[in-house]
Amino acid sequence: MNNRSHESGKQILATDLDGTLIPLDGRAAHVEDLQTLAEALRENGVPICFASGRHFEIILDAIATYRLPTPDWIICDVGTTILSRSDERYAVEEAYRQHLQDLMGNSSFHDIQQSLNELGELRLQEEEKQGEFKLSFYTDATSLSATVEKVRDRLGDTPVSLIDSVDPFTGDGLIDLLPAGTSKAYALNWWADAQGVAAEEIVYAGDSGNDLAAFQAGFRSIVVRNAPDWLADEVARHHASNNWTDRFYRAESDATSGVFEGCRHFGLIRR
Repeated sequence: MNNRSHESGKQILATDLDGTLIPLDGRAAHVEDLQTLAEALRENGVPICFASGRHFEIILDAIATYRLPTPDWIICDVGTTILSRSDERYAVEEAYRQHLQDLMGNSSFHDIQQSLNELGELRLQEEEKQGEFKLSFYTDATSLSATVEKVRDRLGDTPVSLIDSVDPFTGDGLIDLLPAGTSKAYALNWWADAQGVAAEEIVYAGDSGNDLAAFQAGFRSIVVRNAPDWLADEVARHHASNNWTDRFYRAESDATSGVFEGCRHFGLIRR
């Protein structure tokens, strides 16, 4: 585990990247708020965890490109990899890796790929978008639902979860296969338990339906303004139904500036 011990009662910032911490369209206000936020988090000794669907190397590129604060932990590959920082280097959390292997049992993604090769509707995504516990395909978005059903039929009772979506930039249909039940929220909960961190000590920021499960996990939640209204409404209802007080904040600003705003609301920083 990360050799930086967690101080009980001290809040941790866990955040999505795209549409959340990363400035939207290079907006000057977002870039300025990002640097102010990074300095304030450092001054206040706030630990940081990035939770992203991106691959590890792509996250490192984003950190350098956008001058993001250096995270203490990274959850990536749609929750199938957790890395911790020690001596300026990141190492895979082997306990989590073994946990996912246990979930898979005798099944392997190599065998799953072989069984799906006959489906002409699927195109294997690039190597950098694959992982030991993540198998990703492209498909025609117009027939996504039908293709998903074919994949489910082929998988049978294999212990994997299927996540389908449409890339908003390219219009491609996307299919990800992961160990059963795995997601960013699943990894975040495992990580919190491993760190001995209570849910209310984590402040989670996000912007899309991919963040919904994390918003419903009991963490203090920052829903940035560019998130859809239905998402903010659903998070608010879930928190109210669980009688969670002061764990939900709907930011008035988009993306980076909204995260900055929410961190001030929850007292992570005093600026």
